[in-house]
Amino acid sequence: MNWITKIIKAGEKIKSALHKRATKEDIANSDWTSCCKGPILKKDLQRNLWVCPELECNKHHRIKPKQRFDILFGEKNYEIFKTPIPKDDPLSWTDSKSYKDRLKSARKKTGMDCGMMVVCGTINDIKITAVASDFDFLGASMAAAEGEAFLYGIQHAIENKTPFLCFSAGGGMRMMESLISLSQMTRTTLAINELKKNNLPYIVCITDPTAGGITASYAMLGDIHIAEPGALIAFAGARVIQGTVKEELPEGFQKSEYLEKTGFVDLIVERKDLSEKIRTLLSILLKKNSVINSEEYETSEDSQSLTKAAS
Repeated sequence: MNWITKIIKAGEKIKSALHKRATKEDIANSDWTSCCKGPILKKDLQRNLWVCPELECNKHHRIKPKQRFDILFGEKNYEIFKTPIPKDDPLSWTDSKSYKDRLKSARKKTGMDCGMMVVCGTINDIKITAVASDFDFLGASMAAAEGEAFLYGIQHAIENKTPFLCFSAGGGMRMMESLISLSQMTRTTLAINELKKNNLPYIVCITDPTAGGITASYAMLGDIHIAEPGALIAFAGARVIQGTVKEELPEGFQKSEYLEKTGFVDLIVERKDLSEKIRTLLSILLKKNSVINSEEYETSEDSQSLTKAAS
C-alpha cells in the first residue's frame, strides 16, 4: 500500500467519523438534550422540573411516570402497584419484527411491564389514586395490559374511596392487538362511569402528546380537564383534517391553549403549580374546603370556588 492510498483511507475514516449520526440510544444516554436555544444539560432541565427555563419558550418536556409522581407527591412518597399483565401478543403479530420483540425492547428501555404506571399517594392529607403513561413504551399506545392497569387503578380508587387522577399521553390504540386494543376505549369508559356512580372525582391532566383513541375515550371524560402548556391534543392529525375540510386551520390548532379557548380544556397549569392546583380542586370537590362547609350555600359556593381555583 503506497502513501497516497494511506492518505485517502485516513481521510475517509475522518470524514466518516465527522458525519456519523448519533443514534437514539446515544442521545438517550447523553448528558445533554436540546431545546429552543440549542443544547442544554439534562441536570439543569431536571432542576427546573424538565421545563425550559427560557420564559419565551417554557416548553414542558416529556417525562416518565416516576418523574411525574416525584413532582406531584414528593420523591418516592407513593406506592407503585403491580398490575395484571395479560398474555403477550394474542394475535401473533409480526411486521418488520415480532410484537413480542417490540414488547421486550420496550420493557428493557422503560423498566415497566406495560405502558401505564398506577400509584397511590397523598397531597395535603388527600389520598389519590393516579395513573400515568410512558411515551417511551411503544408511544404510550393502549393495549390489553394498559387497559388492565387503568381498570386496576379505578377499582382501587372505588374500594378505597379516593379520587382518580389520570395523566394522559399516547398516540391511541395499539394496532398490534387490533380489536382487543380498540375494546380498551369501551372498557375504560365503563370503568370511569363506575367511578362517577360512586361520587368520586375523576381529574385528567393532558400531557404532550395525547391523540387518537386516547383522546376519544378516557382523556376527555374527566370532571375537570387540566393540560400542560403547549401540549398536543388531537384525534386525527392536522394535515388529515386540513385535507378533509379543505380549509386552512387556525394558528396553534390542537395545542392546549387553543383547546382551552374552545372549551375542551378547563385549565392550563404549569408543572410547578400542578400539585397545589390539584389540592385546591380536590378540596372543593371532596368538600374539604372551609368555603363550602355549609349545605345551604353548597351549590353557589362550590361554583364560585371552582371559578376562583381556575383563575
